[in-house]
Amino acid sequence: MIRIGVDVGGTFTDFVIAGVEGATLHFHKVPSTPHDPAEAIERGIRDLIAAHAVNPAEIGYVGHGTTVATNIVIERRGARTGLLTTKGFRDVLELGRQARPSIYDYRKARAEPMVPRDRRVEVDERVGPDGTVLRSLDEASLARAIGALADKRVEAVAIVFLHAYRNAAHEKAAKAAVERLLPDAFVSVSSEILPEFREYERASTTVVNAFVGPRMRTYLEHLRARMRDLGIPAEPYTIHSNGGLMTVDAVEMAPVRTCVSGPAAGVVGAAQVCGAAGFANLVTFDVGGTSTDVSLVEEGVPLFTGNRMVAGYPVKTPMIDINVIGAGGGSIAKVDDAGALKVGPRSAGAVPGPAAYGAGGTEATITDANLCLGRLDPGALLGGRMALDLEAAREAVTRNVAEPLGLSLTDAAHGIVRIANANMSRAIRSVSLERGYDLSEFALCAYGGAGPVHAAEVAMECHIPKVVIPREPGTLCARGMLLSDLSVDGVRSHFADADPASWRDILALFEEMTEEGHHWLDRDSVPAQDRSFRRIADARHVGQNFEIKVSCDGLGENDFAAFVERFHDAHRREYGYEIEERAIEFVSCRVQSVGAVARPPEAEWQGGPSLAAAATGARTVYCGPAAGWREATVYRREALPVETPFEGPAVVDEMSSTTLLLPGHSAVVDRFGNLVLSIDP
Repeated sequence: MIRIGVDVGGTFTDFVIAGVEGATLHFHKVPSTPHDPAEAIERGIRDLIAAHAVNPAEIGYVGHGTTVATNIVIERRGARTGLLTTKGFRDVLELGRQARPSIYDYRKARAEPMVPRDRRVEVDERVGPDGTVLRSLDEASLARAIGALADKRVEAVAIVFLHAYRNAAHEKAAKAAVERLLPDAFVSVSSEILPEFREYERASTTVVNAFVGPRMRTYLEHLRARMRDLGIPAEPYTIHSNGGLMTVDAVEMAPVRTCVSGPAAGVVGAAQVCGAAGFANLVTFDVGGTSTDVSLVEEGVPLFTGNRMVAGYPVKTPMIDINVIGAGGGSIAKVDDAGALKVGPRSAGAVPGPAAYGAGGTEATITDANLCLGRLDPGALLGGRMALDLEAAREAVTRNVAEPLGLSLTDAAHGIVRIANANMSRAIRSVSLERGYDLSEFALCAYGGAGPVHAAEVAMECHIPKVVIPREPGTLCARGMLLSDLSVDGVRSHFADADPASWRDILALFEEMTEEGHHWLDRDSVPAQDRSFRRIADARHVGQNFEIKVSCDGLGENDFAAFVERFHDAHRREYGYEIEERAIEFVSCRVQSVGAVARPPEAEWQGGPSLAAAATGARTVYCGPAAGWREATVYRREALPVETPFEGPAVVDEMSSTTLLLPGHSAVVDRFGNLVLSIDP
């Protein structure tokens, strides 16, 4: 079976195809098409079909990651949304939490609610925190509320009733009424999207889901149609924020779960590829065209979070814990009114792109700076398919940065790169050192189109001793699509003091949710031997505000003491201390149902015969103020021999990326084809 992984980025759309020639992987990139991301997907797959003489009917799997949902939120281009909520609670979205985005900046305001007050309509009903119906759903009130939304011409409706996570009967009735009276509206129901307590986060997540739903559905319909036009019988899968795969139908119901879709695939890919090579502890470092995404992998397992902000809106859904900053190859460098050089977060994106792309861009970007420093080859991008304009890059950096600051071209370009590296290093420290992890015990897995060119300097700044760069790192997120399993997350809020009796109740809930997981996996025809279930309890000390996640895998009825010990271990990792004498309470139960997807083992890389055969020449590269401009050997990545060390300064070119090796550093290709850099602190 032929399998294709696709990652839709802000600048490029990346592809990996497997199954054409045994275990060999083939990589491809095309410019993204922001107006219709499915257009670039179709173009790239057509290229692969033609290049490898593939029969489309033999393509049995297409998995893709997308930032469509995130971009809709960022750009506020979603559906005209209305909210049905319990009488007295229409302003939950506006009140939010006491926390402010920047407590000392009075000019900084929170994001405006996605649903303005005139489209937030109350319904007369009330359920208590234990699920007891305190006031039955008033059908007349519901009909009037839906009529008011119809008058506002809403395209999507979010339904969020108080304590619906404990009793969803009223929300189900409201959903049925909306579907009857507003048949064309997209409906998002909190008890289906997020059956958890905390009203603000539940309301925000449900509203975001409604806001992105119609446009996401249109995008998926276009994608399906393009796959059919290509003759591909397989329905495309989408990776969701926890690193697992979702069917198209599941994404159409809950698109909010794809908010960090592509970056999550990269973390999954990094964990799998580097784990096979013996690197279990990783900082993943994904630098693309518009952003840098960093995450932590401990003992081969990515760290997860249950809550994050997406463009200022809380989204509470299980996801890999990824810190995203606006620093990518297309990030714009500009001198502000105070005469300070700023880099990002604004990006030139795919259109017009950096000045060097020759597509109309005139502002200086990180890509332009690296080109001016000799770190990028003007003729090597995409394997020579996309030429860069060195003179345009020099003009942009000179006009926008060097002349306003009175600097030489070299100092201006290096200043841009230094600021970008500092921002990237700060993001890495936020997911590691600030949480008590020792970076000397981790390797930096650098990927994305721009990750490897920055990796050595960032590793030095963060005191990380090893850098691992997978093959064709610019396409690792797409490769991650081939390494991800099907998964779905279930959650139930359950408040109880932690003791042996309530522990049995928790185990009973785990069993119920596991059975629900079996039903979900049945729909995708996952064989019994390929199913697994991960059990997690959210718990906290009595009196604490926020809970921590405790793995309950392998624990049975007589293992309550083992759970308590795991809780204290998790608390120590999260907060740096433990309070063994304080009582514990359960908050929620979670079960992640996983359907394993068959994947070939990592094939051993053959490499080329010698370093001399891999060398294509030399060019002058700026290696920092201490080393200055140095002549660096240029190597073709695919021709480098295995287990043969070489020294910097050197540049390694490949189709999707460029790696910079500084003086005093060494590198070697391991048996899986990974390029491993040893960094001199």
